[in-house]
Amino acid sequence: MKLKNTFIIFGLILLVSSCAENPFTGKKTMALVPNSQLFPTAFAQYDQFLTENKVVTGTKDAAMITRVGQRIAVAAERWLNANGHQGYLKDYKWEYKLVDDKTVNAWCMPGGKIVFYTGILPIAKSETGVAAIMGHEVAHALANHGQQRMSAAYLQQGVALAGNIAIKDEKSRNAFNQYYGIGSQVGVMLPFSRSHETEADKIGLYLMAVAGYNPDEASELWKRMKANSGGKAPPEILSTHPSNDSRIANLKALAPQAKAEAKKFGVTSFRE
Repeated sequence: MKLKNTFIIFGLILLVSSCAENPFTGKKTMALVPNSQLFPTAFAQYDQFLTENKVVTGTKDAAMITRVGQRIAVAAERWLNANGHQGYLKDYKWEYKLVDDKTVNAWCMPGGKIVFYTGILPIAKSETGVAAIMGHEVAHALANHGQQRMSAAYLQQGVALAGNIAIKDEKSRNAFNQYYGIGSQVGVMLPFSRSHETEADKIGLYLMAVAGYNPDEASELWKRMKANSGGKAPPEILSTHPSNDSRIANLKALAPQAKAEAKKFGVTSFRE
């Protein structure tokens, strides 16, 4: 098989795999792993994680995580229903847990399983700060970013395998592996990940505003995130995330749009 045929096949696979739609952007997205398979796996992994970590219950902070999560989920459903995506969340099973861990992090698995670490609460600083984080994490799940990353990884591996089969000369094959590995990571996978983060920032900002939280707080949150990192971060081109400065500027610029979006739902004042 010639190398050009390999890439033709790759292109066809990519075209066929673009069978899902991001409801927030209207763009077609890769979905090699359907949610019907992805969600049950994520739910099982989440349950396993909870058994292996210390879940905080019965505290004001734990109650706040649940309260904010529920408000963001309601905002998401309101937005989706209003924009012609009724039933989009039917397979989501929202769950919000606070875990005793000093790590500065929070995450949301496909299908709506959310964890906040206690270590991020001092940086969140307030319920609105938590809402900014929650909106971002929920946005990843709503936009099926996990599904897209998994699909992209499969395609990346598939092209690597096809290249190794197609290229018979060992020297050329070694060169292909070296340059493809670096090129696909820096030129495709990392920008792909950064685009997801930027997209989740925007969607999350809209969700927190529709939920009644002041979107101006999101850029302030990332100023605190930047200060907490001590300025230690890889160059943006080598990172899965945009730089702190890029995120701060983007969130600040988008805040008025988020407020305008919230106004469509009758939300004209915000919790601070």
